Amino acid sequence: MRVLDKLDARIDTARSLLCVGLDSDYARLPAIFLEEELPQFAFNRAIIDQTLEYAAAYKLNSAFYEAQGVVGWRAMQQTMDYLRQEAPDVFTIIDAKRADIGNTSAQYATAFFDVLGADAITLHPYLGGEALRPFLARHDKAAIILCHTSNPGSGELQDVIVEENGERLPMWRKVARQVARRWNQNENCMLVVGATVPEVLRQIRAEVGAMPLLVPGVGAQGGDLQAALDAGLNADRRGVLINASRSIIFADDPRQEARALREQISKVRETHFK
Repeated sequence: MRVLDKLDARIDTARSLLCVGLDSDYARLPAIFLEEELPQFAFNRAIIDQTLEYAAAYKLNSAFYEAQGVVGWRAMQQTMDYLRQEAPDVFTIIDAKRADIGNTSAQYATAFFDVLGADAITLHPYLGGEALRPFLARHDKAAIILCHTSNPGSGELQDVIVEENGERLPMWRKVARQVARRWNQNENCMLVVGATVPEVLRQIRAEVGAMPLLVPGVGAQGGDLQAALDAGLNADRRGVLINASRSIIFADDPRQEARALREQISKVRETHFK
C-alpha cells in the first residue's frame, strides 16, 4: 500500500481530516506531568488518549523535543511507539523541516523514518531535488514540502517573482509545479500550504491535482477553516489535513476541542461540490 493510501484509509476510518499537532512546549506543560520521568511523553499520551478517535494524523514538531536534549528525543520516540501501539493505522508526521546535501539528508531520513518510524517528514525545497532524493526515494514514506507557509513573513521569499519558460510566477507556484511534475515520481509527496492564504491554496490545488496538502494556520494563527477547505479539498473531498496544535493540546478539554473541529470540518466536506 502506498503511504498516502494509508492516509486516505485513516481519513475514511476516522471520518476526519484533523491532524493534531503535538507541539508539546515543556514550559506550558501542566504541573502534574512534570512529576513524570518523561513529562512530554506523559502529556502526549494523555492528549492522544483524548483525541485519537477524532484524528486522521498526529504531527510532532521536533524542535520542542530536541530542545530538551536526550530526554526530549526519548519522549518523541516513546510518543511514536505509543501511536504505533494504540493506532497503527494513524498517519504520523515529524515536523522537522529538514533538507541538506545528499549524504546528510540520508542520515536525516534514517533518523526520522527508520529510528522514529514516522510516515512523513516536513522538508524545505531550497536545496533542490538532489538534496531531497533520500526522502523522495522512499516509496513507503511521505515527503511534505514547504510551499506557502502561514507565518507573517512568509512572502519575503515565497512571493518573489521568478521566470519559467517566459512565464512570470511567484516562487510558491514554482515550488508547487516542481513537486507535482518532477519530484512526485513515487506519488509520495505532499505540500505545506497555510490556511491564512486561501486564494493561494486554491491556486496550488489547481497546480497539483489531488495531491494531499498539510494546512496549518487554523485556530491560534487565525486561518478561516471554511475558506481553507473550500479552496483545498480535492474531488474526493479529501486532500487536506487541517493541522491544529495549541488550540487543542492546551485547551481545557482537548477531547471536546478535537471533536468540535472534526465536526466543523465534516460539515464543510458534506456540502463541498454540492
